[in-house]
Amino acid sequence: MISRRKFIKKMAVFFSFIPLGVMGFFEWFSRSVSKTDPGAAEPAKPSASEPAPPKKVSPEPLLSMFLLSDLHISVSESSMTEKLHWALKDVTDFESKVEAIVLGGDLTDFGRASDYKLLKSVLDKYTLPPVHANLGNHDYYDVWLNKDGQFSTDTVPNGKTDAQSRQRFMEFFGYGKPYNDVWINGVHLIMVSQEAYYQEKPEVGEGAWYSDEQLAWLQETMKAHADGKPALIFIHQPLPALGMDGRTHQLIRATEFRNILKPYKNVFVLSGHTHRNFVGESHYNKDNTFHWFNNASVGRTRSSSGSVAQGMYIQVYEDRVVVRGREFSNRSWIDEANWTVSLV
Repeated sequence: MISRRKFIKKMAVFFSFIPLGVMGFFEWFSRSVSKTDPGAAEPAKPSASEPAPPKKVSPEPLLSMFLLSDLHISVSESSMTEKLHWALKDVTDFESKVEAIVLGGDLTDFGRASDYKLLKSVLDKYTLPPVHANLGNHDYYDVWLNKDGQFSTDTVPNGKTDAQSRQRFMEFFGYGKPYNDVWINGVHLIMVSQEAYYQEKPEVGEGAWYSDEQLAWLQETMKAHADGKPALIFIHQPLPALGMDGRTHQLIRATEFRNILKPYKNVFVLSGHTHRNFVGESHYNKDNTFHWFNNASVGRTRSSSGSVAQGMYIQVYEDRVVVRGREFSNRSWIDEANWTVSLV
């Protein structure tokens, strides 16, 4: 039962609204409910802003370049020089822009001063974009030649050294080390090179030996790719199977090489050495944490005829990398050598 005091208080409130009329009372009542009723609906919140439109991707490549592997230029064999001319004529009169060339090892057949002189005379005949390179096993072959220029296994190293071969290569390209890197249009080209051969490390055979110093340099160089920017890494000899280190004709310290690249995405490794033909042979290996492409050869691509000279055209876009095989003898694309890899 309501007490007399509470009854008088409520009636006082009621009669106080009489001058305002019935509408005034209900206005006061609705305000009271909105303040005290926990079940009352909250005012609507503004809707979230619309998502930002997707970033516009340029249709133009950041970089377009050629990888020319295994030239095998030799003063003793004119056909290699002829095939390099085929390639450079195509490159300098190409259907689209070419902003760099990488020579992917085995630039020469024997690494002689005379071979490099011949190579320079060929390159100088053309107006070329920047040219970079890495060493192959044949670029160390001068140790096999005796004083008469004959191949002599009995007298190896024939008074020569691996250091002399490296020095010829470095002087030719103006490098301070046999390995090097360069940024072109925001794209990173990393050239790693074989640092020892038969005279210094006969146990490596025809394999690619990288020093502790070079691997530490590669590890430091790759830190620039923590944000996922694509990296193009040029090697000569191919990698062995997963989980293995290499032997002759392979990258020797493959486990360390793979571990250095493992933290990074959008890494492309491009090798040569095997001379495999873009027609009918496999060139794209997807088994690693990186994309691995094996190039053909300008000088000695495997074929049933001697009129084949092949190379690789690479275009890096904001969202993808395109790799295509090129036949220089007739300046045509090789249909089955055409890959597009999306960047992630």
